[in-house]
Amino acid sequence: MFSKRIFETDFTTALNEELERRNMTVKELAEQTGIPASTLYKVTLGERDPRLSTVKKIVAVLEPERHRFIAVIAAKFLLDSFTTREVESRGQKFAVRGYSAHSLEECIVAAARAEKDGASGIICAPILASIVEKIVDVPVGMLRPELSCVDEAITAVLKKVG
Repeated sequence: MFSKRIFETDFTTALNEELERRNMTVKELAEQTGIPASTLYKVTLGERDPRLSTVKKIVAVLEPERHRFIAVIAAKFLLDSFTTREVESRGQKFAVRGYSAHSLEECIVAAARAEKDGASGIICAPILASIVEKIVDVPVGMLRPELSCVDEAITAVLKKVG
């Protein structure tokens, strides 16, 4: 993820790596961003520090907002009943993408995969959230069952008990 890589290394290195990964030329990036090619060449050579407006234009091209999504990690039956596929916050739209998991190990793998896929945030069970927060660099939220769900589960177990 380009925007994350910017903070792990310097901007010039991250930009050059991303251009190479995409097999994209500076000229192509200039055409897509509207930034003069001469400016971008100076940035890629480390001769000039980019302005914030320049960084924003580059990130907008290399990480378009349409790919933003929130990952929900849950059992398949819960994901199948979930109807929300897109949410909006502060004028930005986010897709909602499900990651099926049925064990603690699968949940941890799903969280790592969601972050690698570019998730803007992850939602998971409360028992898992504290673990996931330690392994990902995106916000983590918790699924909290409604009391009626807990009551139904208690009733179902009592029927089996006796």
